[in-house]
Amino acid sequence: MKKITLLIVLLITVSSCVSSKSTLKNVDDYAPDLVLNKNNTFVITEFAKDKKYGYNPDYPINIFFQNTNNETLNESRFLNALAGPNGEKITYSKLETCCPFPTKRSNMGAGFLNVYELKWEGQKKPIKLYLNIYEKGILMVPVGLRLK
Repeated sequence: MKKITLLIVLLITVSSCVSSKSTLKNVDDYAPDLVLNKNNTFVITEFAKDKKYGYNPDYPINIFFQNTNNETLNESRFLNALAGPNGEKITYSKLETCCPFPTKRSNMGAGFLNVYELKWEGQKKPIKLYLNIYEKGILMVPVGLRLK
């Protein structure tokens, strides 16, 4: 009896890791496809007005680009288009993968967000951005950053 109870508890725990309903607030399957410019970065024409965009795991930067086969390429295409608040050159590094959510664009049925730390000269505290390679959305420059 203890084995059956343990098995049931284990199954409930494992199945609860990914909710069947996504918490992402800014997915837009009808968003235009992303375009590359001659510098091999994404063309970005909009600036976010919502301070949560990119800074909150429920409002990640959705950079789905044709497929998810090379996530670091797509992420660098976005990050390399950005600059600090006064045009400073930024450096970035991937901190972690987190925040599972359900998606139809993954063989597993779940996607994850990648968290990047951005730094630039004169900055007091590095910032963290949440990037999502599995879903589409309007690509924007997060509040407090600029385009190169």
